[in-house]
Amino acid sequence: MPFEAAYRQFLQSIRQNSRLRMAPTPSGFLHLGNAYNFILTWLAARYQPGAKLLLRIDDLDADRKRPEYVQDIFDTLQWLGLDWDEGPTTADDFEENWSQHRRMSMYLKMLEELRSGNWLFACGKSRRELALFQGNYPIEFRDQGLSLDSPDVAWRIKTLRSETDIPPDFVVKRRDGVPAYQIASLADDLHLGITHIVRGEDLRSSTAAQQFLAKCLAREKFAAIHFLHHPLLVDATGAKLSKSAGATTIKTLSRQDLTPARIYQDMAVWLGIAQGGVQSATDLLAVLKTTA
Repeated sequence: MPFEAAYRQFLQSIRQNSRLRMAPTPSGFLHLGNAYNFILTWLAARYQPGAKLLLRIDDLDADRKRPEYVQDIFDTLQWLGLDWDEGPTTADDFEENWSQHRRMSMYLKMLEELRSGNWLFACGKSRRELALFQGNYPIEFRDQGLSLDSPDVAWRIKTLRSETDIPPDFVVKRRDGVPAYQIASLADDLHLGITHIVRGEDLRSSTAAQQFLAKCLAREKFAAIHFLHHPLLVDATGAKLSKSAGATTIKTLSRQDLTPARIYQDMAVWLGIAQGGVQSATDLLAVLKTTA
């Protein structure tokens, strides 16, 4: 199905009690792909009066997090003219009240449930060793003779190898003891009552992993969430935009000739609707409502 049609179908599923979220990670300055995701999510939340939009910042990866990256999230949303209904209002408010580290006990409890259900095994293999298998985790590595309580081991979940869309035996707890993204994202979406999620195509495997986790944990509500996976923006070489590529960040482009109006006009074209007169998010929403 063409993305324009898939998006319109997604919009029709929004209800007055729907809850959506923007969930950036503060691991670099945001790029155009992040902006497009924010806008698609904002439009969906504002399409139906009564639906709520939340801001959640996924900051468990302390090694990559920087204060300037957190601030960039708020700066970018303000520059785009996007609002939200729940979540942090400033970088300081986020650190004091909304950081994922404040929900660590919730993530650890979920991990213990998986452990009690005998879903997990310990892995002591290094990234260098695993790189040789190009993401295809060997099933024989499940029996390394390591306890889950051993130091410096990752916790992995035993996946069904017949379901090829799920990353094989993916990590749920990192070697440094931090719950992995799949666990934290699942726990947060359930905790916040999220009903609709907009993601890039590159996160289809994450969606499959989280749906698998939800089944293992008997979290039936997660199965009811509506997912939309949008095409990725690429650079001139066809490579996916990256936060590490400074030339494509919103921070850099906004200092040159890029304006929010240009982004919204390009979004209109991307969604297959007329761009005439579109200068802002509210303009694009109005046009979308007349054509959807």
